[in-house]
Amino acid sequence: MSSPAAAPTSRTDHIQARYIEAYRWMLLARITEEKIATLYRGGKIVGGVFIGKGQEALSAATGMALRPGDVFAPLIRDQAGRFAFGESLLDVFRTYLGSRLGPMRGRDGNVHRGRPREGYLAMVSHLGAMVPAVAGVLLARRLRGESGTIGATCLGDGATSTGAFHEGLNLAAVEKLPLILVVANNQYAYSTPTSRQFVCADLVDRAAGYGVEGRSVDATDLAACLATLQEAADRARAGHGPQLIIASLLRLAGHGEHDDAGYVDPVLKKAARDCLTVAEQHIIGEQWATAADLKTWRMEVTRKIEDAIATTLREPPPDPGDEQWTAVSTPRLRDGFFEA
Repeated sequence: MSSPAAAPTSRTDHIQARYIEAYRWMLLARITEEKIATLYRGGKIVGGVFIGKGQEALSAATGMALRPGDVFAPLIRDQAGRFAFGESLLDVFRTYLGSRLGPMRGRDGNVHRGRPREGYLAMVSHLGAMVPAVAGVLLARRLRGESGTIGATCLGDGATSTGAFHEGLNLAAVEKLPLILVVANNQYAYSTPTSRQFVCADLVDRAAGYGVEGRSVDATDLAACLATLQEAADRARAGHGPQLIIASLLRLAGHGEHDDAGYVDPVLKKAARDCLTVAEQHIIGEQWATAADLKTWRMEVTRKIEDAIATTLREPPPDPGDEQWTAVSTPRLRDGFFEA
């Protein structure tokens, strides 16, 4: 989806253009996931559905802070970041609806999609597992003499208690790898509140223990997310090593579409802010667009999504009778998509 606007001519114009671009990625992600949830409830999607309602500002800012050639390992609530990093609507719906024309050929679960040759890694479901995975990619690039790129992965507060998080971040710190870890502190690891997960005053305090730079951000504030993620990306790219970002928010949906989130403290629910609504209010308040403009953008996005769904539903699923799947690690048999 193209972002509106002429080329910015001043710092103020640049800030406005980036904010609106990020908002439109957020909007695209929100409506896409609303459609995915509807398709799931209608029996059109097999497997779990996990939406990122309330995390779009953080996710979009992460994807926008990266450049072509960088490495991105998003997780299940990072649709906005996936779009900002270059994922197409067709890739999304082809994977969720099992089209053989999708990036995973309809062979894998709907959240395990990616294009590794383009630095877009297919996620591993286990919490924290993408931290050592991205660290390994960055280390491999260094050993090959490549430079100038960074990597980012996203995780939740619960994942910071896993061994993979510790081992991956410790390796990245020792090797001073250009790795950004974006932690969505959404107050619950599934249904376990943060009070039962850790006793430090703030998760950002863990940065000092690993000898890395840490930052906190209000993840409902899009401007703050954009500034914080860009600063972290610039620091990583300049050789300052891993960057740990702790972003505070409340997930505005259950863990998945199967979960009603009845365990969430009503006080937290009442105080929660929707980053998309906050962004819309900011755009109108700054007179960057009108309510009518926002309505038009929403209609445009909805049409694009409906077109992508209609296209995908006409495409064939995998056929076990002619499937030529082979292990990626077998050089003479792997398919062209995964060739290095």
